[in-house]
Amino acid sequence: MTEIPEELKYTEEHEWVEISDGKLKYGITDHAQDELGDIVYVELPAEGEEVGKGDIAGVIESVKAVSDLYVPATGKILEVNDELEAQPEKINEDPYGEGWIAIIELEDESEISDLMSATEYENILD
Repeated sequence: MTEIPEELKYTEEHEWVEISDGKLKYGITDHAQDELGDIVYVELPAEGEEVGKGDIAGVIESVKAVSDLYVPATGKILEVNDELEAQPEKINEDPYGEGWIAIIELEDESEISDLMSATEYENILD
């Protein structure tokens, strides 16, 4: 059974989003990491980079496929999870915890309304 935490928001590109104090932390969902299989490499966005909603900012490579990482909202990359460069498997082991990708300073909070609830995300998986 795929884990879909209720308190998070989700994108159609299978990313989870946690919002607090004008900042947005994101990563890929349990479903996405399961579909990818064993993750062997992660290319992270650059800290300080200005990104737009839907931009490709990074890549995840698994034994099965290479997938682009999409930005869930417009803003500036404040921090990236550097530990993933040496230990990309953290995404498989703990996608909602130690497997986070980056933190963005939100530019336009209205973009949050485009994100899905846990229930809405679960519905697109069926």
